Amino acid sequence: MQDLSGARIVVTGGSRGIGLGIVEALRERKAEVTVVARDAGRLAEVAERLQVSTVAGDVTDRELARRVLSDVKPQFLVLQAGALSPMAPLHQHTWESFSAVWENDVKAGLFWVQEAIALPLPRGSRVLLSSSGAAIAGSPLSGGYAGAKRMLWLMAHYANGVSAELGLGIKFQVIVPRQIMGDTEHGRNAAVAYARKKGVSLEEFLAGFGKTMTPRDVGEYVATILSDEAYQAGTAFGIKGDLGIHSLDDRPA
Repeated sequence: MQDLSGARIVVTGGSRGIGLGIVEALRERKAEVTVVARDAGRLAEVAERLQVSTVAGDVTDRELARRVLSDVKPQFLVLQAGALSPMAPLHQHTWESFSAVWENDVKAGLFWVQEAIALPLPRGSRVLLSSSGAAIAGSPLSGGYAGAKRMLWLMAHYANGVSAELGLGIKFQVIVPRQIMGDTEHGRNAAVAYARKKGVSLEEFLAGFGKTMTPRDVGEYVATILSDEAYQAGTAFGIKGDLGIHSLDDRPA
């Protein structure tokens, strides 16, 4: 196990939901965490409670990515920030609602990955992108969400190719949560819509995923992926309450 104590880690979207769960787990291991998010008020609360550094800004701002990475020079970069996906059947989506996650998650992922390569981050550093089980199974009520999350998965593979070609020694990886979490804003938004579509209660729908997984559980999984040597070489890791961390590298990218 690698000791995360004192490790410089940047987490985007770390002021709420899954991102906050990740920050909590990393701080428990005494990592030096910088949280990047839009909401200055929430950032102030997180800074006071967890003693982290914070940067308020739009994660889709390339200059912000360049500045944060140049200033912090993190050993680990966790790209967790994500847009709330509007829920509607395909024929009711506008282009704006359909592409919302592309305009946020994929755009931000591209810019932060590009800046990590351009700087470059220190040799041996790792960049962790956040995908979704929708990248495997689809998500018919969330517009372009599933495709966007698949693109982030592909982006990790593409970036590893560039890192190898340039001899940078940076490893790009992706986490794939494989169940909806009802205690996050994003998860509850999706769960309510799918429960209604299936004609079941919210509780019954969520129970279908098996063992509950919370944002803090995800944080523990992420901390393990970053600290356990068993996860240094892989690229794609699924996480699920009743399965824990499992490799998805046997699935074609």
